[in-house]
Amino acid sequence: MFGRDYQFWMKGVHASGLAEVSSDPAVLSDGRFWAVMATFEGEFQFARFRKVREQPFPEATWQRLERPWISTHEEIDYVSYIYAIREAIAAGTVYQVNACRELQHYLGDKPPSLRGLFSEILRANPAPYASYLKIPGLEIASASPERFLTRTGSTLLTSPIKGTIRWNEEEFGEKDKAENLMIVDLMRNDLSQVSRPGSVEVLSLFRREKHPGLTHLVSDIQSEIADGVTWSEIFTALLPPGSVSGAPKSSALSVISENEKNKRGPYCGTLGYVHGETAELSVAIRTFWTTGDKYLRYGTGAGITWGSDAHSEWEETQLKARHLISIAGGDL
Repeated sequence: MFGRDYQFWMKGVHASGLAEVSSDPAVLSDGRFWAVMATFEGEFQFARFRKVREQPFPEATWQRLERPWISTHEEIDYVSYIYAIREAIAAGTVYQVNACRELQHYLGDKPPSLRGLFSEILRANPAPYASYLKIPGLEIASASPERFLTRTGSTLLTSPIKGTIRWNEEEFGEKDKAENLMIVDLMRNDLSQVSRPGSVEVLSLFRREKHPGLTHLVSDIQSEIADGVTWSEIFTALLPPGSVSGAPKSSALSVISENEKNKRGPYCGTLGYVHGETAELSVAIRTFWTTGDKYLRYGTGAGITWGSDAHSEWEETQLKARHLISIAGGDL
């Protein structure tokens, strides 16, 4: 039997009573409720829960962290990574790459549950796709602002975020708009692989979304799923999310694997649930996670184009991390 503390929560949907965990996307066709976690590298964990109800997240307390956070890339390393991307762009192999780094915090021999941290996130950083998942060997507390995929019957909707400014800034630069448009084209192409011909359309381009401390540039792309398409085919076509990989996606993934020291794991993958022909899946950014060892992890990144200023992009990764790290505690 699984323990009582295994659970999932997203957008008011609380699931408990863990029944089974699978790595096979075929299980999602059974019509039951499955929490979904896919890593950036394409490893799946699907968790079926017996009890699903609409209710607030069951709160817990959190003791603020005190140790400093350690980055897989210091500023000089991250700047070098950006220059490597610019060289790839100059060579014509890629147009845009999302360059990420991982922050780690040592938790000691008795790591605390992330339930308390997620409670603090809901209070201090409400996010439209805030999610919590605990299953054997994995615990995630996410403050994601980004929709990866919503499914309502035969309708699919994705809303990539590309472009970030401070909450008190007014205008996005041309670099932000160009980057957003690249990812819109990428997601249109990805959706077309599993959609009815002619059904892919851009509902909204370059809309502004305000979040705690930040304003994002967001676009919405919708389509109608083709007959007979399975969840396995959807994941194959759309993962990893375009907004956190780059364009062309295959070339961007090669650049990422050459320059990032660690696997991203749950960060930049997808997190959410599938229930029959209904699904809510986020891009797992602004996300803390543990895997049973002594470390808490958090990822941050920025989209790099030819027009990127390396030190400004480093500061963007700091900006994206600063508010949530301040909730968890510890020096950035």
